Amino acid sequence: MGRYERILVPTDGSEETRRAVEHAIDLAEEHDATIHALYVVNSASFSSLPMESSWESVASMMNREGEAALDDVEGIAQERGVPVERALVDGNPSREIVRYAEDEDCDLVVMGTHGRGGIDRLLLGSVAEKVVRSSSVPVLTVRVDEV
Repeated sequence: MGRYERILVPTDGSEETRRAVEHAIDLAEEHDATIHALYVVNSASFSSLPMESSWESVASMMNREGEAALDDVEGIAQERGVPVERALVDGNPSREIVRYAEDEDCDLVVMGTHGRGGIDRLLLGSVAEKVVRSSSVPVLTVRVDEV
C-alpha cells in the first residue's frame, strides 16, 4: 500500500465536481488506495418548502440524485480498477464530510472548490473551506471552475 489507503471524495453529482473526482481517482490508482465516495443530502435546505409539497417525494428525489452521483464516481473508478466504498448520508455537508473522514479513518479528503473570494464567499459560504478548517484529516482542494 502507498501513503494513502482510504481517500474520501465528496460529490454533489455536478459536472464541475468531476474534476475533483478524477483527481482523487488518479491518487487512488497511484497509491493503490480505496475511494470512499460520499454524497450528503442536505434535507434542512428544503425545510422552507410549502406544506403541500410531499416530503417523501422530495426525499426520494434527493436520494435518487445522490445514488446517481455515487454511480458516476463508482463507474469512473471501476474503469481504472480502483475499489470504491460508497455512502449516502443526510445532514450538514461540511459536518458530515468531516465526520465521515474521521469515522472511516480516511487518509485524505479530495474535494472541489469554486475558488470564490470576497463577498461571494462571505454570502455563499464554502463547504470546502469549512472542511479545511475543521477536519483533522488532510484536505486537498481541487479548483473546479474555470481558472
